[in-house]
Amino acid sequence: MSFVLNEEEQMLRDSARSFLTETAPVTAFRKLRDENNPDGFSRDLWSSMAEMGWTGILVEEDHGGADFGVFAAGLLLQEMGRTLTPSPFLSTAVLAATALRAAGSDAQKAKWLPKIVSGETVIGFAVDERARHNPEHINTTAKKQGNGLVLNGTKRFVANGAAADAVIVVARNEEGAPCLVLVDCNQKGVTRKARRTVDSHLPADFTFEDVALDGDALLDGAEDTEGALKHILDVGRACIAAESLGVAEQAFDVTIDYIKEREQFGVPIASFQGLQHRAAHLLSEIEMARSIVMKALRTLDETPSQAPIWAAAAKAKATAVSRFATSEGIQMFGGVGMTDEYDIGLYYKRAQAAGEFLGDDAWGAGQVAKLSGY
Repeated sequence: MSFVLNEEEQMLRDSARSFLTETAPVTAFRKLRDENNPDGFSRDLWSSMAEMGWTGILVEEDHGGADFGVFAAGLLLQEMGRTLTPSPFLSTAVLAATALRAAGSDAQKAKWLPKIVSGETVIGFAVDERARHNPEHINTTAKKQGNGLVLNGTKRFVANGAAADAVIVVARNEEGAPCLVLVDCNQKGVTRKARRTVDSHLPADFTFEDVALDGDALLDGAEDTEGALKHILDVGRACIAAESLGVAEQAFDVTIDYIKEREQFGVPIASFQGLQHRAAHLLSEIEMARSIVMKALRTLDETPSQAPIWAAAAKAKATAVSRFATSEGIQMFGGVGMTDEYDIGLYYKRAQAAGEFLGDDAWGAGQVAKLSGY
């Protein structure tokens, strides 16, 4: 397993960094926030991502995608973390695309995957029902009624839920087994409430009350739906870990730039040994997080059966390190780091929110212990 980017991966990373730096800098995020954008992201940017082929990064070529792999998706999210780019990429191009690929029927794939590739749809992935991630706690039900289904339950903090056209819901069938149901957000009985989180993103809470669905709403193309669900979540965890890594890297870079310029007693504060020690410690933590994230992404592409422990470890480490990097950044910036004038506070907020999605560091560490037999 290689931890070195090949030529194609280097080109993807470099082009993504150039594109996002130019078209989606932090100033663009600030503008969306200050204008109280109802979607929480730029539709024009989402269309541009589709034109560049990013939305099809995990979609088979038969459906118009690039099928470049989870590692490539992680590279894109890492660069998005660097610029705090809000987009439906994780919810739609990663989670929804993976769900359709792993559990969708041929007809469902043919209908929805091209829409993801073209950027014409936004799909949420609804798993959690509590404030904290717990994929085993599923009270939402999808019971058969005639030739169709009836969906009842609630889901919380569905990423990009405020702007989603459809949502893939994790529910339980009559036997109590997990199932995946694709629901149009305009369906009768579906209500949603947008929540602007601390990082100015717009997830939503969903309530499903006697939602009548056709039988083809059920994603029933997998032999083992529960196994497919675990794989979907592993892919999501590794990819959000990559974004958190990007947040940590950029927070470190802007902090180092600042302490090199900021002077006290006639010298740059970067010359103070105490700050040098803290910066060195932080850099070593970021490097360890990078190694674990790359391991998780590569494993999902090469030996997915071994991925659960690495996805959990990557999520735990990247969450902890991104929060550490951003809090250390605020400390090194001093009082001004707490103001909105500087970007470091925005990185801190994103680290907090992204860290909770699909399991925080404590949840990830617990999973590593469980999967290791403890």
